[in-house]
Amino acid sequence: MIDPSLGVLDAERNAELLAEPRLVVEPGVAARLAAIASPVLQQLGYRLVRVRVSGEAGCTVQIMAERPDGSMPIEDCEAVSKALSPVLDIADPINRAYRLEISSPGIDRPLVRRSDFERYKGHLAKIEMAVAGQGRKRFRGMLLGVDGDAVRLGRDDASQGEDADILLVMDDIAEAKLVLTDELIAESMRRGKNAERELKRNLGLAPPPPPHAQTHSAKAKPPNKAATNTKRHRRAAERARRGDADPVTGD
Repeated sequence: MIDPSLGVLDAERNAELLAEPRLVVEPGVAARLAAIASPVLQQLGYRLVRVRVSGEAGCTVQIMAERPDGSMPIEDCEAVSKALSPVLDIADPINRAYRLEISSPGIDRPLVRRSDFERYKGHLAKIEMAVAGQGRKRFRGMLLGVDGDAVRLGRDDASQGEDADILLVMDDIAEAKLVLTDELIAESMRRGKNAERELKRNLGLAPPPPPHAQTHSAKAKPPNKAATNTKRHRRAAERARRGDADPVTGD
């Protein structure tokens, strides 16, 4: 399950996550782009997730980034695009025209760091190895956490009598990503709402609490005052003017 405390990070943990290296990296042109983009993103307070160069509809450079807590709203994508575009123009890592696209990791996101495998423990993932293990390169199953330098995975296709739990060395992973499930969608939505509420509170934009939640600050209503113009009072006043004694309280 996703750790809800990761929505709000202290400064020390934030710095650690920003500096955490990726385990899964790109080859070729994408690697050159990553080397340029990563320090710029880190300086802005973001982490590089993945770089992908596509030749469809011209040339598109997709740079996937995130905050240390895993979120990446559209406003952040726009800010990163404005900051990164002039840097790439100067470095000129591609010898043809291209379109820059900044995106969030998405719900069924790639897993590229050790903290990713820890954060999404309990969710379904697909992992492809650069080096074959147990006679195969592709695995699918439940993330069971990290054990030393390996990811523990509970395979969902294990045969009867076969041990489903396996250890996959992180340095040998070529690609890993989450599998879209109802549980992952629901938890991502909850985490997104928590992050939005926390941001609004930090900016002083949070709405006031509902009336039923203001029991401690609400002013107590003054006690009702006794009526001062009843029939009994009028008769008592009339007797007082005549000098008669009150039949109930008089001397």
